[in-house]
Amino acid sequence: MESKQKQKDSLSVVDEYSLHVEEGGRQSEAQVGIKILADELMADIQKANIQNPYLFLPSGTGTTALFLQKYLPFKVFTCSCVGDEVYLQKQFELLSQNGPFPTILKGTQKYHYGKLYVKLYVLWQEIKEKMGIEFDLMYDPVGWSVFLEHIDSLVGTPIYIHQGGILGNISMIERYKRKTNML
Repeated sequence: MESKQKQKDSLSVVDEYSLHVEEGGRQSEAQVGIKILADELMADIQKANIQNPYLFLPSGTGTTALFLQKYLPFKVFTCSCVGDEVYLQKQFELLSQNGPFPTILKGTQKYHYGKLYVKLYVLWQEIKEKMGIEFDLMYDPVGWSVFLEHIDSLVGTPIYIHQGGILGNISMIERYKRKTNML
């Protein structure tokens, strides 16, 4: 090791056994994995012969949306699930000074990160029943809510990126159950 405190973007070497990684996804090192995801998406889109695709995914730090926009030849749309649109734009700019940046869609209702909303839980249940797909309960209901508000104004074939993390749904459902007046 050249230095015990060598800095590389959002990673820092603490000692020969430890590496400090900032919390959250806003790290330029994520670009490598997201490039692989973009390549896989392109292969799937070509295989399925999807015409005029666009991508939508909800964002925390926006890292995935930002790097997908960099590596995909079509529009990437996102919405902020953690802060507001200004916060999300700043996150993009911390990773890339000159883009290309995804398009941030704004919903008519502001949701506070981690707060329980009956409307979002009901939407999550409806989508799960209609599609037969269980989505993440933290980011995806906000994402679907914003996406559905804008879907009629977006041109092309939508591809929604599932946020994963459904293991966290167990504790989220328990939180909703404890708020019995909500369900």
